[in-house]
Amino acid sequence: MNKADDLLSAISDLVGEYGSIHNTDYVMQLIATSLELGSDKTSTLDLKIASSALKEMREAFAMFQPYTQRPKVTIFGSARTKKDDPLYLHTQLVAKRLADQGWMVVTGAGPGIMEAGMEGAGRESSIGVSIRLPFESSANSIIAGDEKYVSMRYFFTRKLMLVKESQAFLCLPGGFGTLDETFELLTLTQTGKGVPVPIVLLDLPGDRFWHSIDLLIQTELLTRGLVSPEDLALYRVCDTIDDATDEIQTFYINYHSVRFIGKHLIMRLNKLPTHQLLTELQKKFGYLCRSGQFEIVQPHSTEISDNDHLDKYRLRFDPQRSDAGGLRALINFLNQAG
Repeated sequence: MNKADDLLSAISDLVGEYGSIHNTDYVMQLIATSLELGSDKTSTLDLKIASSALKEMREAFAMFQPYTQRPKVTIFGSARTKKDDPLYLHTQLVAKRLADQGWMVVTGAGPGIMEAGMEGAGRESSIGVSIRLPFESSANSIIAGDEKYVSMRYFFTRKLMLVKESQAFLCLPGGFGTLDETFELLTLTQTGKGVPVPIVLLDLPGDRFWHSIDLLIQTELLTRGLVSPEDLALYRVCDTIDDATDEIQTFYINYHSVRFIGKHLIMRLNKLPTHQLLTELQKKFGYLCRSGQFEIVQPHSTEISDNDHLDKYRLRFDPQRSDAGGLRALINFLNQAG
């Protein structure tokens, strides 16, 4: 037995002795990677970053775990928005509307738009993921001390948690941080690294903040070929609370979720597509199929073993993975067709 085999055997014994561990293969990979980092002459600073990042991700995963079955919407926006700003009330009202419709509101737990979102949703329907900064308190008074709150050291781990757990996103006006979060979210969706989600850019009636950003995208990015016309379907600029909440709610009228299994994309739906609808899909969206065509299938064995939404209907196809805008158009069509 060579050194590598000895290492795997020792890790396997350790995992077995610890007990009550699921997905042991991944746990063993984590341990092996940690040991390899230590033997790679990795600098102390790099080891500290890796160790701290893993530790706070573990804490965040554990915090979110009890709420995996509840739909969540992340609200991005400026920490500098004052309580007497009309945008503050606008955020409160839209968050309250979403909470009343059953959504949990996830924010960065800071002041401004983040606090307004939590005030609107209420403490029971709020989740906070703060960043530790020298000039900002750890959490606003709405969520401080709550079990649904976690504090993080790194922006990249915080952004992961703000995006990973939510099924919808509401972006209010903000500065560098808000624009960074919004455009990273759009990038993840555009590149297929993130699943299709409703992304609402919400302005006050008469304000032009997101309208101006949308104009910039269309006049500078689109005309230069830096984005595709289909990419404009990945987000929607709204002015009213009704439009914003309708955009989020209607996204899930028929569409439920997606999952890749092998080369196929499995789209889970609330309603069974008719033969006529399948014919229409092939006619309108056949270009999204890299090979084959749209077909109705039963849950895959992998989905069955994971107990992954087995009550939903399934539309399967081999997708052109570079066309996230086209995929969004397909979802819109399925929602409208009912």
